[in-house]
Amino acid sequence: MSTPNTQKPHKSFAAIDFLWRVLAALVLVLVTFNPAGYSYVHWVKEAFQADGLAAVHFFVGVILLVGWTIFIVATARSLGTLGTVLSAALIGTGIWLLTDIGIIHADSANTIIWLVLIALAILLAIGLSWAHIWRRLSGQFEVDDNDD
Repeated sequence: MSTPNTQKPHKSFAAIDFLWRVLAALVLVLVTFNPAGYSYVHWVKEAFQADGLAAVHFFVGVILLVGWTIFIVATARSLGTLGTVLSAALIGTGIWLLTDIGIIHADSANTIIWLVLIALAILLAIGLSWAHIWRRLSGQFEVDDNDD
């Protein structure tokens, strides 16, 4: 007699799954701040200079804080310090290479700010996706045994 399989089948992690995480991280980063002037930072600054902050500013701020906490904790736990530094170095040198061969033109402060924000979003997406990527590369599951 065979024993029924009680484990749920794990969904395969595909490139589109990573792209969704990049998009989510990009939204979080760019809604928080961007050089175009349409961001939470600009909205709060304008409100503070005008008639002061209202409950909605704090409410949206807490929502953003929750998003940042999820992404930063996931990145810190999955990549660790060394992995985060190496990932940032890979992204940074990738941007440098694209600039060096003429695909990207980092000729203004705004362009550099946009590149840094996009790089940050990619780093956060890698952190959020690393367990899936590691499983695909190695076939091993990573389990967090912390009893927090």
